[in-house]
Amino acid sequence: MAQFSVNATRFDPYKNFKFRIKWDGQYVAGVSKVTGLKRTTEVVKHREGGDPSSTRKSPGRTEYEAITLERGVTHDLAFEQWANKVWSFNAGLGAETSLKDFRKDIILDLFNESGQKVISYHIFRCWVSEYQAMPDLDANANAVAIQHIKLENEGWQRDEAVTEPTEISFTG
Repeated sequence: MAQFSVNATRFDPYKNFKFRIKWDGQYVAGVSKVTGLKRTTEVVKHREGGDPSSTRKSPGRTEYEAITLERGVTHDLAFEQWANKVWSFNAGLGAETSLKDFRKDIILDLFNESGQKVISYHIFRCWVSEYQAMPDLDANANAVAIQHIKLENEGWQRDEAVTEPTEISFTG
C-alpha cells in the first residue's frame, strides 16, 4: 500500500487554476482549461429465478470520458500537429492517418499556490477526436481566440510517487 505524507497545517483543498499538461516529455504551452477526469462503470442488473422480486447489481464495462484541452491561438503548432496525425488533408489518398504514432500518453500535473507539484495523473493512449483550429470570430467582441482538442483516452492513473510537499513558509 502506498505511503502518504500528511501536512497537518494544510486545511484548504487545492485550487483548480494551477496545472500543466505534458506530452512527448515537454509541457505544452498556454493550456488554459482542461475538462475533468471522469470514468463511468455500467451497472449490470441480474436476478436469479428463486430470488425475491428485487435485483442484484454488479459492475460492467468501464468507460473513460474524453478530455478537452483549450488554449489561446498562437503560432505553437502542438495541437495541430497531433490532430494531423489522426487525419491530414495533405497526406494523400489512403495515407490520411498515422497508424504508428497518433496515440500519446499525457501527464496532468496539479500545483499548489506556491508552485509545488501536488498531484499528477498519467492518461493513457490519448488521440485527437476533435480539433478546433479557430473559434467563431466577432469584430464586436473583446476576447481571446481559443482553440481546442478533444482527447479520447483509455484510462488514467494517479501517480502515487507524487506526495504532498512540505509547504513553503515566508517569514518577515
